Amino acid sequence: MPVLITSALPAWVRDQQGVLTRAQALQLVTRHQLYTLVGSGRWQNPARGVFVAHNGELTSSQRDWVALLALPPGSVLGGLTALKYDNFTAFRADKPIVIAPMGASPIRYDDLTMHWSKFLDNRDVHPLRRPLRTRPARSVLDAASWTTEEKRAREIVLAAAQHGVVHTRQLREALARRGACRHRALIVESYLDAWGGIQSLPERDFDQIRLEMRLPRPERQAIVRRRDGRYYLDVWWRAFNLACEIHGIPHMEVEQWDGDLLRLNEVTIDGRRTLIFSSYAIRRQREVVKDQLRRSTAR
Repeated sequence: MPVLITSALPAWVRDQQGVLTRAQALQLVTRHQLYTLVGSGRWQNPARGVFVAHNGELTSSQRDWVALLALPPGSVLGGLTALKYDNFTAFRADKPIVIAPMGASPIRYDDLTMHWSKFLDNRDVHPLRRPLRTRPARSVLDAASWTTEEKRAREIVLAAAQHGVVHTRQLREALARRGACRHRALIVESYLDAWGGIQSLPERDFDQIRLEMRLPRPERQAIVRRRDGRYYLDVWWRAFNLACEIHGIPHMEVEQWDGDLLRLNEVTIDGRRTLIFSSYAIRRQREVVKDQLRRSTAR
């Protein structure tokens, strides 16, 4: 049976989920007792200088603490691992993500993903939150910039916006401090889409595509009148019987999503063909957009 974390242990040990550094463990037991506990299998020693006060399977939080305490002082949890403690669970990391101060040496421990940064002051790291981690805005930016996939980077920013994890101002300030990073332009586009609403729709980009294809100028915000109300079409070509809807942010709110689907159903029932594009597609999948427009306007 494992030696469980109980009320007999100090509060700070329970706060760390029973994970301790060697120095912390020696505040509770002697060196001989510590290695007797490990040698008898009652405690674990998963990483160099880190001990766990039971012999069972580590929880997700305990894995995070082991990774954090295995690194040099000044290290913090980052990215998706940090966001988990700020109630953001849309995405998960396979291993604990830890950021060490610039210049820290890598460690021999497989159950972590290690990054380095020279920007780990109080503007980006909350000094009192436990476990020590980057603030939400920095965590979102890191998570988005560390992924190699543009689509995943955008989804992280949009999901954080939808869940109210961060605000535009916080992301803008954190990005200015962070300096150069992967997907920087896309991150800016994404948080502007997330908070800008209809004003952030890439109408200029869509119009550039239209001009390149030599399509006629469409009606903008065309009114469709129905007995139960009226709807607005972002783009409407009467000559092609073709409407285009351009969404600035994926509709993750169920009520809004349902309403949009019902509205588009009404447009289709009236006999109008409809294409739906995201702002991401307009900006970064232009050839796909052109191909679908070309085939729709050729009919």
